[in-house]
Amino acid sequence: QVQLVESGGGLVQPGGSLRLSCAASGSFNPINNMGWYRQAPGKQRELVAGITRGGSTAYADSVKGRFTISRDNAKNTVYLQMNSLKPEDTAVYYCNANLFLSTADYWGQGTQVTVSP
Repeated sequence: QVQLVESGGGLVQPGGSLRLSCAASGSFNPINNMGWYRQAPGKQRELVAGITRGGSTAYADSVKGRFTISRDNAKNTVYLQMNSLKPEDTAVYYCNANLFLSTADYWGQGTQVTVSP
């Protein structure tokens, strides 16, 4: 089983920055892909950024050039550096991970990010 715990959310003004972290714990096979999703009120959950174990990344068009995903495989931790934040980035951000040799998908409990003057 994998437990994912996010941290780093909060309230920030437009143009500000936040860094989210997500640490995986438990007993499990090596983690394959990790990613960040977000869900705003009344909207579907959407992929924000993803990263493979080897470090290949992908981003939603809406965050390209502003957000950076990274990971530390030794610590089983994924990060999301969010710069130039906009009010439309306001959402609950969820960490996601899957494992090698497994079809299971794991989610964190979510962390609120609010961008407001």
